[in-house]
Amino acid sequence: MVTVTPSGAALGARVSDLDLNRLDDAMFAAVEAALHRHGVIALSDQHIDEDVLVAFSRRFGKLEINVTSAFQHPKHPELLILSNRTRDGKAVGLADAGQGWHADNSYNRLPGRASILYALEVPVRDGQVLGDTLFADMRVAYKALPDDVKQRIEGRLAVHDFAKFYDDMIKNKGSKRPPLTDTQRAARPPVQHPLVMRHPYTGDTCLYADPGYTTRILGLPEAESDQLLEFLFAHETRDAFIYRHKWRLHDILIWDNCSTIHMATGGYRPDEPRHMMRTQVQVDAARMQ
Repeated sequence: MVTVTPSGAALGARVSDLDLNRLDDAMFAAVEAALHRHGVIALSDQHIDEDVLVAFSRRFGKLEINVTSAFQHPKHPELLILSNRTRDGKAVGLADAGQGWHADNSYNRLPGRASILYALEVPVRDGQVLGDTLFADMRVAYKALPDDVKQRIEGRLAVHDFAKFYDDMIKNKGSKRPPLTDTQRAARPPVQHPLVMRHPYTGDTCLYADPGYTTRILGLPEAESDQLLEFLFAHETRDAFIYRHKWRLHDILIWDNCSTIHMATGGYRPDEPRHMMRTQVQVDAARMQ
């Protein structure tokens, strides 16, 4: 019997008494229901290989292949390696993923449904695990908006651009990741999504704008768009809406990209290993009609 223990914060829960090596349809239904209810869930004590991780991820939908094509698993291109480890002086994975509030794959025509991250190594210092991940609930954030702001954003579209987050990592955060090529930029042109999203799986109303990828609100003068986005970004990351996930070794963390935004906190050194595998699931196109 799968056990779901809520975090006590605005969102988040831990799922135990589950082994993905022996997953059946009833167990998956319980996991999916917990994700829809809590926005982000941690599956405890999972010992699986990459084949099981990919097969489990595909139960949620079609998997994204990262546009940069770097650090893909040699057997499964849908698996991205996130790691600060090196081998023969070269990075074995993306070391600086997620440092800044964002919703994964909001820059795609079909937005991201879920991200799944499997912790094979977590950084530890003096007995304390480092590298927490923060999540904010966009359902609660929408409900807490003033009525006049809800009226201003209802029915409006916003532009999401993959290059915004990527370029900012290089320009302002000292990332050593290579600049995007013209081909990579052309593969991920800016897209438009409603500022107020009806969740394609649950029907919940969600604020859908994130500091990482959202660049402007259509139909507003640039200055007004910038001012409103600044307000929305500050509002949605208030402490009352946030869950801080403290990693455990062999956690599989799953989060809903339609109803949450997230941010990696970092704070660990290169000699404090962090090594994880990630998949990203697209929303089913039929649910976006």
